[in-house]
Amino acid sequence: MAKLKNNNKRKQNKINIKTNNSASRVYSAGTRKKVKEDIVSKASQKRSSKASAESKPYKVIPLGGLNEIGKNCTLVEYNDEILIIDCGFAFPEYEMFGIDIVIPDFTYLKENSEKIKGLIITHGHEDHIGGIPYLLRELNVPVYASPLAMGLIDHKLEENGLWCERHVIRAGDIFNVGSFRVEAIQTNHSIADSVAYSIRFPGGHIVHTGDFKVDYAPLDGKVIDLRRFAQLGDDGVDLLLCDSTNVMRSGYTPSEAVVRKSIDEIFDNTDKRIIIATFSSNVHRIKYFMEASMKHNRCIAVSGKSMEKVLSLARELGYLNNIPDSLFIKIGDIRNVPDRSLTILTTGSQGEPMSALTRMAYDQHKSVKLKKNDVVVFSSSPIPGNEKVISQVVNRLYEKDVKVVLANAMDVHVSGHASSEELKLIHTLIHPRFFMPVHGEHRHLVEHSVLAQSLGQHEGNIFIMNNGDALCVNGRKANAVREYTSGEDVMVDGYGVGDIGNAVLRERKNLSQSGLVTIAVALDTATGSLMAVPEMRTIGLVYEQEHKEFLDEALSIVYNTIGKSAEAGNLDEQSLSKAIKSDMKSFIYKTTKRSPVIIPIILYV
Repeated sequence: MAKLKNNNKRKQNKINIKTNNSASRVYSAGTRKKVKEDIVSKASQKRSSKASAESKPYKVIPLGGLNEIGKNCTLVEYNDEILIIDCGFAFPEYEMFGIDIVIPDFTYLKENSEKIKGLIITHGHEDHIGGIPYLLRELNVPVYASPLAMGLIDHKLEENGLWCERHVIRAGDIFNVGSFRVEAIQTNHSIADSVAYSIRFPGGHIVHTGDFKVDYAPLDGKVIDLRRFAQLGDDGVDLLLCDSTNVMRSGYTPSEAVVRKSIDEIFDNTDKRIIIATFSSNVHRIKYFMEASMKHNRCIAVSGKSMEKVLSLARELGYLNNIPDSLFIKIGDIRNVPDRSLTILTTGSQGEPMSALTRMAYDQHKSVKLKKNDVVVFSSSPIPGNEKVISQVVNRLYEKDVKVVLANAMDVHVSGHASSEELKLIHTLIHPRFFMPVHGEHRHLVEHSVLAQSLGQHEGNIFIMNNGDALCVNGRKANAVREYTSGEDVMVDGYGVGDIGNAVLRERKNLSQSGLVTIAVALDTATGSLMAVPEMRTIGLVYEQEHKEFLDEALSIVYNTIGKSAEAGNLDEQSLSKAIKSDMKSFIYKTTKRSPVIIPIILYV
């Protein structure tokens, strides 16, 4: 008995692990972790070797989506063939004055147009499809997308007078794009028909998760296909590209079922008008808002062009089959409906200046005049950079004695992106040889790298890339080629695409901060003498009526500059303009500490 007790005691401190030759080795408890990591690593290498036994070199080239949130676009290049994954846009940063959107640089694609076999889309959000019209203006590319994403793309192409070869695919479909064997895998996100992709080709096997979370109770009942991810991992995956957006959030992202519960509570306890602002693309959540309205005998009015467009498309695709047409009324007829019987679905959850909700807040909406105790629900979270404008709209709503429900106070919104524990699950199921974190700012990519290492991924097999870099993979080896092609932002301003650069942005910034100065000078062509008093005008620099002394002094600087230039024989337009600009810039900065845009206008009479 004593011997048995001693053996049990030893088993608490040591562990037997069988080796390949069936012998047993005894390890101390302190080395268990390392042994386990070695076994996991060897098993992963063994599994992934199946996919690489006959591998050939290939490249993965991100054109957008790294070190930023937006304009996602990634290329897979193998054997003179290119497959494009997503083609989105980004919203302009704070100092991109006047810029409408930002798209990827398509230079590499235009230079290699004969290699492009197709574009596959993970889902229909703008940061994944918004750049497609700009790509199709340059190149003829077949597009593969799920039903809702393809419907949204069709609208964009129709608005721009464009056409493309289109292929509607669904989760579970397997299809060929050139030499690429592509499989669409069911995932969960904040828009219907979101998919991940398994991409096989003689060079290897890539899995791209798209934007996703693990939701065991999605509103549409379509649960993420974790079983398929596990099967792909067992087959062997060379490279994983995985969503990094919420990597810094611990635990799990809540299910959409949480929103259902909160919305029920709002409807149960409200006899006033309910105005819900959310993303128009979140069709399943909007459908539940409609079902809750039906349950509480409320009719529905829709306000906002994008909301109307997406709901019309959703009805065409059958997502709103159980919602009768009789439930809806025109937004102009809401005055005839009692408050307790009305729900308004609207755009404007991000405080967009021309959106329906913003116009309501500022008394500019034609049909909706806010009333005291109206309930306004923000079923969204702020996109980074929109916090200030959203706050302004919320404050306006409070000034009208409107009850405002925000996501930070009540669960009326949940993210569509996986938190850290869900990311760990995907990594564990797929256990790739190489890993490239995507869809995130630099801090997200770094933290996702740390997470992968915590699960046994070797640091040397993780690649934190920049837009325009190339990850070159050849069997069991991979290396990053920095600045392989252009990963620069291409700015769209009205009809102009790419014609606005940093120099113009700097001028716009100066205009916004310090204003504009114009100086008109008329000279005699023959003698070079002044024909009239120089005329100086300022916009946004000083109020001229109150700063005549400053303007008189500035004008004397112009006279002195013209005199010096005449003595030096430099009265040609280029030389004189440069001299006036330089002297005036020095004077204004010395006097005001401002640097306005200065435009000399030289006229020869």
